Amino acid sequence: MNYPVFVVSAPGMEDITAREIAELDLARGGTAQTVPGGVEFSGDLETVYRANLLLRTASRVLARLSTFYATDFSELRTKASRLPWERYLRPGQPVSIRATCRESKLYHSDAVIERVLGAIKDRLSASVTLCAATDDAVADGGEADRPAQVVVVRLFKNRCTVSVDSSGALLHRRGYRLATAKAPLRETLAAGLVLASGWDGRTPLLDPFCGSGTIPIEAALWTRNIAPGKARNFAFMAWPDFTPDVWESTLAAAIAAERPDAPLLLASDRDAGAIRAAEANAARAGVINDIAFTCRAVSAIAPPPEPGWVVTNLPYGVRVSKNKDLRNLYAQFGNVLRAQCPGWRVTFLCSDLLLIGQTRLPVETTRVWTNGGLRVRVAQGAVPR
Repeated sequence: MNYPVFVVSAPGMEDITAREIAELDLARGGTAQTVPGGVEFSGDLETVYRANLLLRTASRVLARLSTFYATDFSELRTKASRLPWERYLRPGQPVSIRATCRESKLYHSDAVIERVLGAIKDRLSASVTLCAATDDAVADGGEADRPAQVVVVRLFKNRCTVSVDSSGALLHRRGYRLATAKAPLRETLAAGLVLASGWDGRTPLLDPFCGSGTIPIEAALWTRNIAPGKARNFAFMAWPDFTPDVWESTLAAAIAAERPDAPLLLASDRDAGAIRAAEANAARAGVINDIAFTCRAVSAIAPPPEPGWVVTNLPYGVRVSKNKDLRNLYAQFGNVLRAQCPGWRVTFLCSDLLLIGQTRLPVETTRVWTNGGLRVRVAQGAVPR
């Protein structure tokens, strides 16, 4: 059975997620359409399994159940009750329904949730428990033996789209990052930064502000072709039509495709506690032997002579150093790269164009992302020789 699949990605990263989908051939030769907030394509259950297992920059994978018009609540409940809920829900399983309404006659989201919940009960002829629609509830999944199934309802101009979440906990939760430093970068954003940098996966990569190690860990996972989701569970595993054999073969194929070695990956930070956290995270991710961690300031970096990539997440001054002037740090960063990394490519995140300008590096800042609710720019360029 094929149905529309919607892969959710962070704002501004849709094109990177679309590139991943194309490289993995998730659309199986079909068309994948980039839209605000994600990428749409068609696929079967195996496609859903592979997307959750392999995509590095996606936040969620939604299976679209149906799209229909509804201008009153009775019509919404009637049409929603015709959907095959029994394929995704077991009797008595908790449900978390998220609803958004824009430019529609049905504009009250709580009332929409109530009608969809009633439709599910009508279809299953069983009681269904409604859970709060929060990220924590989604991540924890309620009771261990009965995880909550997330249902997403979107009404736009009276057109109702109903989807079920196949991921469960957000996909950035790989399972390896238990130790964190200040203002950690989400794994999906770190992977997106590595992919956006254009790093070839063969030459050296340096992160001189590594914090808890997310960027070099994601770089190691990518260049070694280690599936980001291989160590976690997904919501689709609780679906009544979950096929364990298909999942096991999908997972086995991903493990068989792993590569044994990574190029030189250098990660440093002046905070010794951050380095300890990064090493612990890298060990859990299975890439501790691929990354050389050192505790040192950016002024003391010692990159190899051959050109490579600098990919990093500098302090923005919003959470980490709210009352400090970071202009000197950015100026020093630029000076160090010109002295130590001539001819290297550089990619970094920053929320402030003035701080980016302090580096005096010839970088472009047209790509804009969101990190923790904050608009940040991806600065990219080449270090002058």
